[in-house]
Amino acid sequence: MKGIDPGKVLASLPAAPEPYAAELFLGVGRRSAELDALVSAQSSSWAIGRMPAVDRQLLRLAAFELAEHPEIPVAVVIDEAVELAKQYSTEDSSRFVNGVLAGLAAKLRPGEARPR
Repeated sequence: MKGIDPGKVLASLPAAPEPYAAELFLGVGRRSAELDALVSAQSSSWAIGRMPAVDRQLLRLAAFELAEHPEIPVAVVIDEAVELAKQYSTEDSSRFVNGVLAGLAAKLRPGEARPR
């Protein structure tokens, strides 16, 4: 994250987050440039900066999980991101997030098919 130290943000919280939430926050912060490149490669018609902020963050988070947590099934990662997009973003966001993540999953985990 540009200009923000994720470790300092976590340290400033009044209560420590759950360990997995902290790992996701720190991991996405540490690898944001790499995650943005992965997401951008799958969303050629949308520059990362033009995406709704919620979509951008959901895609970064899910891309991190796909890359770093092979124990979490692809379908679970994608379905969770899609559901969050439906709830918190634009009307078309869930389809967009689903498409980008399906493409990312095919590259990051080529042997793991997503059930339809």
